[in-house]
Amino acid sequence: MLSRVFGFGRRSFDSLSEQEILALAISSEEDDGRIYRAYADGLREDFPQSAKVFDGMADEEDGHRNQLIELHRRRFGERIPLIRREHVRGYFERKPDWLVRPLGIEKVRGQAEAMERQAQRFYFEAARRTEDASTRKLLDELAAAESDHQSLAQRLGMEHVPEKVGRKEEATERRQFILTYVQPGLAGLMDGSVSTLAPIFAAAFATHDTWQTFLVGLAASIGAGISMGFTEVASDDGRLSGRGSPVKRGLATGIMTTVGGLGHALPYLIPHFWTATTLAAIVVFIELWAIAYIQNRFMETPFWRATFQVVLGGALVFAAGVLIGNA
Repeated sequence: MLSRVFGFGRRSFDSLSEQEILALAISSEEDDGRIYRAYADGLREDFPQSAKVFDGMADEEDGHRNQLIELHRRRFGERIPLIRREHVRGYFERKPDWLVRPLGIEKVRGQAEAMERQAQRFYFEAARRTEDASTRKLLDELAAAESDHQSLAQRLGMEHVPEKVGRKEEATERRQFILTYVQPGLAGLMDGSVSTLAPIFAAAFATHDTWQTFLVGLAASIGAGISMGFTEVASDDGRLSGRGSPVKRGLATGIMTTVGGLGHALPYLIPHFWTATTLAAIVVFIELWAIAYIQNRFMETPFWRATFQVVLGGALVFAAGVLIGNA
């Protein structure tokens, strides 16, 4: 483990022979082609046209690899040394595609651009290290090709993803983001902010003890978060509804439920009752208006309707808690 973190046992780039540099370039091109194909496969169901762009870039990487193999065969024979990027200290690393999922359009494009810049720097450095004219010429050409990959992506994009299709894919991506994160998170925030109002303020006015009130709020918030999170996970596996991973939705719901409840529980860490209660009431006011804004911004609920539903409902629950606490 420590050897992977600190690079113990890895070769320095300067110590590589020309044959090993070629072998490293071959394995790197092979890995990049596989990554682009994984991106294409991950995008194909929801973004079929953008998937074709990455299919084209994978084919380009295969062409580079074949050129490098032919050069190695001419200079060093058939046996290619086994050397990969993880064997070289300080060499750029690639994230496997499962670490950058979900494969949103912008995330994948940004990752691809970073890959191209890193590959370009490698070929420039490799070309400086070689003394063979044909090898240096090919490495310089590959550096130029990597720098041209952005224009390749643009050309493939214009071919496969015209403006109308691009807008449709962006709309699909936004819809998926809303279904997986915004909608469950909003439901959790509403539940945490509104459902915990009554127990917290009932405990506050019944005891006038800020620490006990905080404990009630903490328990209510965490309990509601766990309950809402597991309910979201169990309610829908996402296969038929298209709402995405149940674990991600459950985490979004559970975390936002807890956050919504803690918002007006934390002020009761202040020992002075009326100061804590006033601050908690201000937090409640901000939470309810924030929920109304999110509903309007992402769910396209008319602002005043969202305000009426959330603020009025929250005010009624708040009043119920205060009346019960004073009973």
